[in-house]
Amino acid sequence: MWKPGYVSHGLLDHSIDQALELLSSSGYSALGITLGPTHLDPWKATAADLETLRKKLEEHQLLPSIETGGRYLLDPRKKHWPTLASSTEEGRTLRQSFYIRAIDIAAALGASVVSVWSGCNDDPTRSTDEVTETLIKALLPVLDHAESKGIRIGFEPEPGMWIESLEDWKTFRQQIDHSALGLTVDLGHLGVTESHDPLGSLKSVLDEVIHIHVDDCKDRKHEHLPLGEGELDLPALIGALTESGFQGQLLVELSRDSHRAPELVEQSMRYLEGLQGG
Repeated sequence: MWKPGYVSHGLLDHSIDQALELLSSSGYSALGITLGPTHLDPWKATAADLETLRKKLEEHQLLPSIETGGRYLLDPRKKHWPTLASSTEEGRTLRQSFYIRAIDIAAALGASVVSVWSGCNDDPTRSTDEVTETLIKALLPVLDHAESKGIRIGFEPEPGMWIESLEDWKTFRQQIDHSALGLTVDLGHLGVTESHDPLGSLKSVLDEVIHIHVDDCKDRKHEHLPLGEGELDLPALIGALTESGFQGQLLVELSRDSHRAPELVEQSMRYLEGLQGG
């Protein structure tokens, strides 16, 4: 059975200690830690800090994963920038070094998955092949480092990015073969990029899924709505994961709702418990 969890980016008004207590007492068994200044600064955290956090995670019986979607971590003026798809080598190297640091943090905390995405193309004069080849070249050292640490990379298609849909993922996956590479699926994104058949689209990639984010969606808008407040058939989607034998983390991602996190942490857990038959 999958492990219910919550992404810390939806708890930005809580300290990491408060977040651990809130999730543990609400019945969660996993925490997706978004690297950033609020909960775990990747550049400032020491080995001692990570060991302390690892012990706290164990005490609260929360399995960690590492999320790398902090909005302004690398550039305080431009969201999600730079990326592995950036046109400049300097930008790609900065993102690459961040992902390698994220892998080291994952290993120190006992996390098995680091979730990443492609980013956008900032140079419309580049051809499709050129952007994809650049992305693959930048990603391969990250995958090699992950493999050396026993970590899987969950690559997430993200609306508006170079790899935004499951069809994009399938094409991309045919061009890169690496044992550390797996698929992160955000179920809410299916309502945006796979709105014609979210369930069928998910079923077509179930054998590649290693990590799940869950939120709802309405009118094909990428808004990360609370569970059950959109149009997605989340019981069917999560049911497909259950039937497939998925045993990874299923993380509620409500990154725009930190101001009402206690309410949504509880509400989301009750929703997931209903799908678990609890």
